[in-house]
Amino acid sequence: MNTFVVLVEDHPGVLTRVSGLIRRRGFNIDSLTVGHTETPGVSRMTIAVEADEFGARRIEANLYKLIEVLRVDNVTRRPSIFRELAILKVKTTHETRAQIFQLVPVYRARIIDVSPESLVIEITGNEDKVNSLIEVLEPYGIVEMARTGRLAMLRGTGTASKPPEDEQDFGAAKAEEDLVSHSV
Repeated sequence: MNTFVVLVEDHPGVLTRVSGLIRRRGFNIDSLTVGHTETPGVSRMTIAVEADEFGARRIEANLYKLIEVLRVDNVTRRPSIFRELAILKVKTTHETRAQIFQLVPVYRARIIDVSPESLVIEITGNEDKVNSLIEVLEPYGIVEMARTGRLAMLRGTGTASKPPEDEQDFGAAKAEEDLVSHSV
């Protein structure tokens, strides 16, 4: 799985162009999250795509061809933090409620709503942790689930939001150079 952090201009239609480009290249988007950044007018997309190394380079090079794309960073093999958020509504009975209340803290999740017949649980963590809690709660009956896609951030002082001072237009040129050298 390759994870791209893509900074784009915050304009209508940009999401459609980015996802359409990836689809036209024959790749399926496994996860997509979009939100505002610390810079007004700039949005951040985190896109998870199953692709080999050549395919990942191809995606990166092609994304740079879109005018609204400001920066593309494949953070897959870089020291990064990956997180997801899920909200789960679980059916409960008088007998199962206590079991679920004991189970939730084990995953560092929390109960955010209680009603007579259900609990709403929030969990944040890596994909495996979220999947594990879902698997454990399935026998109780998951009534509804809302789940974000993958979020990614580089560890330490590195940032996908701003290029280093000496790398103003380096990203697009490097992606194109890698693609050409790999295909020759």
